[in-house]
Amino acid sequence: MRILVTGATGQVGRHVVAQLVEAGCSVVALTRRADADLPAPVEVVRGDLLAPASVPFDGVSRMFLFPEPRTAREVVARAVEAGVSRIVTLSSGAVTGGFDTDFQLPVEQAVEASGVAWTHLRPGDFASNTLRLWGPMIRSSRVVRFAQPAAPSLAIHEADIAAVGVAALLSDGHAGRWYDLTGPALITRREQVAAIGEALGEEVRFEEVDAAEAREILRAQGGWAAANADFLLGFADYSAGGPSFEDVDWSAALTPLPTVEEVLGRPPRTFAQWARDNVAAFR
Repeated sequence: MRILVTGATGQVGRHVVAQLVEAGCSVVALTRRADADLPAPVEVVRGDLLAPASVPFDGVSRMFLFPEPRTAREVVARAVEAGVSRIVTLSSGAVTGGFDTDFQLPVEQAVEASGVAWTHLRPGDFASNTLRLWGPMIRSSRVVRFAQPAAPSLAIHEADIAAVGVAALLSDGHAGRWYDLTGPALITRREQVAAIGEALGEEVRFEEVDAAEAREILRAQGGWAAANADFLLGFADYSAGGPSFEDVDWSAALTPLPTVEEVLGRPPRTFAQWARDNVAAFR
């Protein structure tokens, strides 16, 4: 079975690739990175979902699809024409919550309209967001300066998202379903910082600042943190036309879901496990 993984070096895609290789699958990995470090014997193809003609479908029967709404219909149409019969889409819990109207949702709609068997993965907060937000602070000073230390998260390990996706790619019974995915338990931002410190074997302090100051810190940091600062700190809604965060009942969104265990037969990994798995990135 030949499977195409798009976004193959991303937070989830790299785990999908590794798990498919472990399962003995033939994997084609699409990436924009010339220095992609992926396990042998993966066939690495440089390309971009924004250039659909660069997406390799030769001999591919199933696909893991990273969300790119601008070209989703064209990419999916090429996949169907090439004989792809099953697509697993990396989406977001924001679709279930009604927040997403213009990013993951259009990709889901393109896949559903194609006529192939589909499964959508809708994870909530990625555990790796803590690395992208706080990594530079922890590496430089062992102090996280951020807002709302008691804010809770159901952060999920990206390897668990990937494992559900791999199950949907390789086994039957998942077609036409969407999976809302969470970690096993609520954990506050302060507790996340403490778990990272425990993994490091050093104290990492949480220094509370207000949302406006936290936004300026992230903007100065640059990259993903700067690009997402307004959304993450409540200064902007998820999607234009979606509901305001202030109008949402968050109780349902803060309830751990059994989905990972139902699909995989085991509980999801904890945030502490994620911190141990990724401790080198904080050194």
